[in-house]
Amino acid sequence: MNPDTLSAALLDVIAPLAEARRPGASEGLTAADLVLERPKNRDHGDWASNAALKLSKAVGVNPREFAGEIAERLRAVDGVAEVEVAGPGFINIRLDAAAAGALAKQIVDAGEAYGTGDALAAEVINLEFVSANPTGPIHLGGTRWAAVGDALARLLSSQGAQVTREYYFNDHGAQIDRFARSLVAAHEGRPTPEDGYGGAYIGDIARRVALAYEGDIDALDAEAKQEAFRELGVSFMFDEIKASLHEFGVDFDVYFHENDLHDSGAVERAVARLRELGHIYEADGATWLETTRFGDDKDRVVIKSDGQPAYISGDLAYYLDKRERGFTQCIIMLGADHHGYVRRMMAMCAAFGDTPGVNLQILIGQLVNLVKDGQPVRMSKRAGTVVTMEDLVEIVGTDAARYALTRSSADSNLDVDLDVLQKRTNDNPVFYVQYAHARTHNVARNAADSGVDRSQFAPELLTHETESALLGALQEFPRVVAFAAEVREPHRVARYLEELAGLYHRWYDNCRVIPLGDQPVEAVHRTRLWLNDATGQVLRNGLTLLGVSAPERM
Repeated sequence: MNPDTLSAALLDVIAPLAEARRPGASEGLTAADLVLERPKNRDHGDWASNAALKLSKAVGVNPREFAGEIAERLRAVDGVAEVEVAGPGFINIRLDAAAAGALAKQIVDAGEAYGTGDALAAEVINLEFVSANPTGPIHLGGTRWAAVGDALARLLSSQGAQVTREYYFNDHGAQIDRFARSLVAAHEGRPTPEDGYGGAYIGDIARRVALAYEGDIDALDAEAKQEAFRELGVSFMFDEIKASLHEFGVDFDVYFHENDLHDSGAVERAVARLRELGHIYEADGATWLETTRFGDDKDRVVIKSDGQPAYISGDLAYYLDKRERGFTQCIIMLGADHHGYVRRMMAMCAAFGDTPGVNLQILIGQLVNLVKDGQPVRMSKRAGTVVTMEDLVEIVGTDAARYALTRSSADSNLDVDLDVLQKRTNDNPVFYVQYAHARTHNVARNAADSGVDRSQFAPELLTHETESALLGALQEFPRVVAFAAEVREPHRVARYLEELAGLYHRWYDNCRVIPLGDQPVEAVHRTRLWLNDATGQVLRNGLTLLGVSAPERM
């Protein structure tokens, strides 16, 4: 019996009881209103409900008394073994073994679809992440966003949303100028400019530009030479960024160029729209957006007194462009250094008549530190002062890197211990989960060799306490995924998988799928194979949501 079926049964019990107590009390009540939760202590049953506490006032009865009435009728429902009333009116429900065990077959039959839903089917979401400036390789902060962002896109899609992965390509502004000057200096054998970019990659890119340029690049005047290095250098650097991301398992649907906003008149259109809405004014020769009306600490200059667009002008144009492309939700993932940026962005959203936190959502990621031999790792062979995505992947591999970066809340600082991630032991969380998945396949292979197949399914035989615990965890997977998508926190899936792996290993130690010695193959062995394969499917589905492989052999 799945939670939806149990919720429906609970509604069928409660609605007439409520009506009998107070006509109209059940009007509008749905199964979704009757929240079921897994008790922390499994001795309290398989499911718990606070429905009696929530509804007692509406029906005009003491909650514990109402819970007793509900329990009495719920005990007659097929698949329910026992119902107890606890505390002020909590209802603890225990299913019979057959009803609980039926889940194993449901999961195997559902396959990859188990854990998916349609809660976000109405949403068209633009998810912008990484968006690192094309001035160097992706550093650890960007790598964290690549892992978390791609996992979040997978989560949102699993719940029915139409998701577009978007990379904002910053090819406009002072940072690009500093990058170009650094390339020219490297080409000419001069020291890196004081505000420029260092690292061996600058020399690599400079050499590629000189070779690719059609003609004698040194014959150009200083301005033309810098422009040539800027145009080709940015292109080469961004090609490297895209290649690194692809190797990391992250690809984008849209690469949006900042320059396009300024070349297409999008900035002017955004200012005109805000002027129509009454939020633009002129002062001190500049054009201002009245963001204080929407909670910002000060109004923002949009067009400076010299006629040049201020930085926020691009944000205005870009947000409006996204909304005009039909996105109902725009999610932007930013680094810790952008924390002070949130208020003005939300004010901008409100100025356009949208709802902050709904139409525009901003996620802030904190810093990542690499640790080896108990000491921080700070230097990169190629990038100089920062550790890059390539550095991390070279040391631990893509799977371990992605898993390590997604298994903790993105809004907390993260220390990644390279020594742990290189171990093939249970201390390494990604190994622990992947090994559990590989073990399910090993069990299935050995079962086939021993004549154990899935030709029988007798869920009432799954009575061992480790089977009850394992089934309880498998039941939770769809809820974990749905909640992780709702709160934009992929790490909840990783932590769930680690718990599930632990429960599976304990079950493996206690319950045999393959008979001992010459003992015959029985229904319990075949049924346990269903449970084994169901666990493998859920582990695989969860790892896929995180963009991590699920090996069949380790």
